[in-house]
Amino acid sequence: MGSLPIAVSGSTVHGGGSGGGDSKWWRWCNKNTSCGKSGSNGGDGCANSSACVFFLVAFVCLASIGGLYCRFLLPPNVHTTLSSLGCNEDNEGSWSIGVYYGDSPFNLKPIEEANVWRNKTAAWPVANPVVTCASASGASFPSNFVADPFLYVQGDILYLFFEAKNSITMQGDIGVARSTDKGATWEQLGVALDEDWHLSYPYVFDYNGNIYMMPEGSANGDLRLYRAVKFPTEWKLEKVLMKKPLVDSFITQHDGKYWLFGSDHSGIGAKKNGQLEIWYSSSPLGPWKPHKKNPIYNTDKSKGARNGGRPFLYDGHLHRAGQDCGETYGRRLRLFKIEVLTPTDYKEVEVPLGLKESMKGRNAWNGARSHQLDVQQLSSGEWVAVMDGDRVPSGDVNRRFILGCASVLGVVMLVILFGMLLGAVKGLVPLSWCPHNAGKRSDATFDWERSSLLSNRMRLFCSRLNRASSSLRARIKPRTCSGGLVLAVIFLVTLVLMCTGVKYIYGGSGAQEAYPLNGQYSQFTLLTMTYDARLWNLKMYVKHYSRCSSVREIVVVWNKGQPPELSELDSAVPVRIRVEEQNSLNNRFKVDPLMKTRAVLELDDDIMMPCDDVERGFKVWREHPERIVGFYPRLADGNPLKYRAENHAREHNGYNMILTGAAFMDSKMAFKKYWSKEAAAGRAVVDKLFNCEDVLLNYLYANASSSSTVEYVKPSWAIDTSKFSGVAISRNTQTHYGLRSSCLQKFSEMYGSISSRKSEFHHRSDGWDV
Repeated sequence: MGSLPIAVSGSTVHGGGSGGGDSKWWRWCNKNTSCGKSGSNGGDGCANSSACVFFLVAFVCLASIGGLYCRFLLPPNVHTTLSSLGCNEDNEGSWSIGVYYGDSPFNLKPIEEANVWRNKTAAWPVANPVVTCASASGASFPSNFVADPFLYVQGDILYLFFEAKNSITMQGDIGVARSTDKGATWEQLGVALDEDWHLSYPYVFDYNGNIYMMPEGSANGDLRLYRAVKFPTEWKLEKVLMKKPLVDSFITQHDGKYWLFGSDHSGIGAKKNGQLEIWYSSSPLGPWKPHKKNPIYNTDKSKGARNGGRPFLYDGHLHRAGQDCGETYGRRLRLFKIEVLTPTDYKEVEVPLGLKESMKGRNAWNGARSHQLDVQQLSSGEWVAVMDGDRVPSGDVNRRFILGCASVLGVVMLVILFGMLLGAVKGLVPLSWCPHNAGKRSDATFDWERSSLLSNRMRLFCSRLNRASSSLRARIKPRTCSGGLVLAVIFLVTLVLMCTGVKYIYGGSGAQEAYPLNGQYSQFTLLTMTYDARLWNLKMYVKHYSRCSSVREIVVVWNKGQPPELSELDSAVPVRIRVEEQNSLNNRFKVDPLMKTRAVLELDDDIMMPCDDVERGFKVWREHPERIVGFYPRLADGNPLKYRAENHAREHNGYNMILTGAAFMDSKMAFKKYWSKEAAAGRAVVDKLFNCEDVLLNYLYANASSSSTVEYVKPSWAIDTSKFSGVAISRNTQTHYGLRSSCLQKFSEMYGSISSRKSEFHHRSDGWDV
């Protein structure tokens, strides 16, 4: 930013295009550019000028604000932390792969809806994506992303072939993984095929007792067929099928012939991602003859011409998946039923795919795009599919960098404008006309500058520009109310642009992603308890938290009044309102057989925190599912026991309770404990005082185990929205704490004291409990 020298306070600019005005203009320049020289005796040297002080203060203030914004408000870039070897940000995206099941290819549901549980990875249930860049990188082939999945079914074993973008060579290799549990977990087997050029789209099929792979290798200018020598990791080149750089090609059998579908973007006039050609032969090995109507398509890239996976046969009709690349590359899939396929004619009609797009945006693993599908029928009759997805559009890294730089440039311009209005900056002169190291000038240079028309015009422009600050100050008058308002607006816009620039440059994709555990993702149920007076809180609550990546369902325990219609709630996940007959805090922990996840997040409807904090808490709970994991610690100690705020716990560097108004727990274990016979007396106390249900659950956990039963996770920030709506339940803090102190004493008599228990802060290596 230092390419423009500044004319500081106290300098006088003499305008003019020539003559004596020019010599005065040069003397002004030389006077002000001597500021950087040692031994300079200039009265207004740069180090002491108001302009330099102004820019130094502005830089320090804006850098501090940007740093604070980055530290507290920007979510971490989870994608780049998934692996120490790969998972780097890539301009092509952050693709990963998910598994789907269904009774037909038009009724596919993601694996999480199949409710597949895996104890080894604390996934209750397993959730998509099931193969990521971390999966490949963990198997010693570092990858930035995985995409283009194809299945090969061998009895009860599924093999998955996919493109893995190598983090070192930055080209695609073909990876392979194996699953023995219908795709819930995958064993990475390594690199199946690696060439000196980019490979992708590994179409695998059987023919005459052999297994073949036809990957895209258009960078090499041809289409090659490989045969498995030692399946699935050793392949040998069988034949170059075509000397054409076809992309995303597949071979399928229909009416006694083999048909090859692919796109050639290298031809003159070919529309990228909008072109499709068909070839036919009596054998997958060729020779291939072109279809009479080639190119079948050469149209808009949103029409689905480019292939998007393996074709499949259903109800006697062949179906082809195509890519809609209209908004961005691989935006979505379109499905076509092929009605006519002959050497001279081709006709297909679009049919609905039946898959719902996520409403979670970038927080969903496939929220931005999905461009490949392979669906096959198992021997059991069930259909299984693999599909790739990405949370960011193509070119997102470059786009964010450009927008970030543009924002920073806007900040620089506004800072200069702000300085001009304050009087700290008097004008700007281009460096070529007023260099910092201006010394003795040669006669030839001076004569050229005086005779040059461009030189004269530039001097005239600069002199007018230098007078602009005086004109601005005269018009806006910063010391007036209107002028002060203009300064305030400029200041606020500068802050917004600064934070925007920091967000685009350092904030990653902006997604608040889920944190995997042992390579797998899972989901939880979000439960809140409320009533009619807090409907405003609930609407905001549902809209925000339903967009969190790992939320499966929101259960609203409705204690009093007329419940809202589901259509009133803007939710990205299913919402279930459970209307209770009695207004009781015990309803919070009622056994719910309709709950489909083991994890439940009990979160009050007046607490707003970032999805990233929620996701971190969920990961910690998956590490310790036998504990209550939450965001508000308390230390119950003293004689008699006394309930105190979080500050008391921090002063004593420990806690023994977690408030369940914001805590993860095992729904089956926690609710069973709470509604056991042993807890009946405690529940009666809760009903009598209309308080302390969370204290009771902490005692029940502690009473059942000699080890630690609570775990704290620090939220980056949290807002109590009841302060804005005026419907806080516990308005009198002193009375509220008094009731809770009474509960501590009563529950200690019933279940034993917890004062001897203490978990310390700062014991996690990731620093999440500071």
